[in-house]
Amino acid sequence: MIELDDVDRRILRELVADATQSASALGRKLGLSQPATWRRVKRLYDTGVIKGQRMDLDREKLGFGVSVFLGIKLATKGRVSLDDFERAVSAIPEVQSVEHILGVYDYRLRVVARDISDFERVLRRRIMTLPGVGDVEANVLLSEERRPGPIG
Repeated sequence: MIELDDVDRRILRELVADATQSASALGRKLGLSQPATWRRVKRLYDTGVIKGQRMDLDREKLGFGVSVFLGIKLATKGRVSLDDFERAVSAIPEVQSVEHILGVYDYRLRVVARDISDFERVLRRRIMTLPGVGDVEANVLLSEERRPGPIG
């Protein structure tokens, strides 16, 4: 774990809000020079605190109006390797995330679809046919509030 000071935390909060900011714009907000800001941001990247940047796409505007979280319990853990399941499920384009979890289910998937009929097609033809799939529980996402995560 890296030791972060208040300036590092402020930099992280600013970058979470807008990761496209230049070091000079960020420095102006924080009262730092461009080189000092750049060095701090580079250190956060180099130490792995910042892992990368991502695009936040509007799924609805892209035609994917339904998001569903699936709890998947594998029926035959011994006969199907977790790697094989993960590889197969990750190849399905509608599956946005695959999380191996501890609890009632073995995996939690985030699946996007155009509508409920499209989701049913993905579930029946792609997910339920994967090797080892046993129990499945679906939870349709009604709304979502994005949280930036713990910065301290």
